[in-house]
Amino acid sequence: MWRRAEHVTLSCMQIFDLTPFHSLGRDIAHVAGYPLAALEARAFAGGQHKMRPLVSVRGEDVFVVSSLHATDGMSVNDHLVRMLFFIAACRDHGAERVTAVTPWLPYARKDRVTKARDPVSSRYVAQLFEAIGADALVTVDVHNLAAFQNGFRCRTINLDTLRLFSAEVVDRAGDAPVTVMSPDLGGAKRAELLRQAVEMVRSKPAGFALVEKHRSGGVTSGNLFAGDVAGNDVWIVDDMIESGETMLRAAEACRLRGARSVHLLATHAFCDAAVLERLVGPAIASLTVTDTAWPVTPPAPDPRVRLLSVAPMVGQCLVRMHGGRAISPILDPTGLSR
Repeated sequence: MWRRAEHVTLSCMQIFDLTPFHSLGRDIAHVAGYPLAALEARAFAGGQHKMRPLVSVRGEDVFVVSSLHATDGMSVNDHLVRMLFFIAACRDHGAERVTAVTPWLPYARKDRVTKARDPVSSRYVAQLFEAIGADALVTVDVHNLAAFQNGFRCRTINLDTLRLFSAEVVDRAGDAPVTVMSPDLGGAKRAELLRQAVEMVRSKPAGFALVEKHRSGGVTSGNLFAGDVAGNDVWIVDDMIESGETMLRAAEACRLRGARSVHLLATHAFCDAAVLERLVGPAIASLTVTDTAWPVTPPAPDPRVRLLSVAPMVGQCLVRMHGGRAISPILDPTGLSR
């Protein structure tokens, strides 16, 4: 399929937000400097729906923002189908380019066959976006970057949180010795990249650690622990938190080995009140997450819980895409790239 050259600047930019219950879409549009474009969303008896733009999209550069995590009364699949249909409608009505903006991309964890007759769900999602005519997809901290980049034939942009999280570690750590840790083997590369970013911004060495974890049939196992955490502030980083068990297991291992303090970092937080209560227990010094999937009704404020917004990063990305400019400067942890 032939696609428009990336350096071509389109005349007009339209940003649609399909999940008004979440402020992230509005915040992204505000950073980009554009008002949200109007749309109609109707629900019908029997569970069917209709969504359509209320402004012309013909010949325009369209960005469709949707938080695809489950919400009260709507599943991941509900949100995904609505987004796919809306993108297809924009293409049918003459949009020159349509970009899907999914701060959290569902089914990304199932990216390979690990048991007999396993699905490769991440690839199926990619095929759905391609089939309805998406020209590009923007997400934040996808679970497996290689699988994401190889699974799509359209343009893909993964906005990492290295700049956000390295600044958070540096601001909070002061002069204390720091170790960045992965709570499982699969996240080792993510933790190592954050360690490098912290060193770059802080101009002093940072340690690295990881703990082994295997999960099968709901049972977690693994005892290997690598790295020196004694006397250090340990920052455990992962792409998402659901039950919190993986993070808390790693935190306990650090405490047993003499860590001075333990902090948790995660991009996507799918946490109910019970999980959050466990995550900010006495053994945890802080929990830092972003607003990609923050609860619609957040829990009572806790000084140890820090919420960072990805809206500035995503908004700047959309503006740069629209203008045919490089994305990399907004990801540079030092802030020196232009």
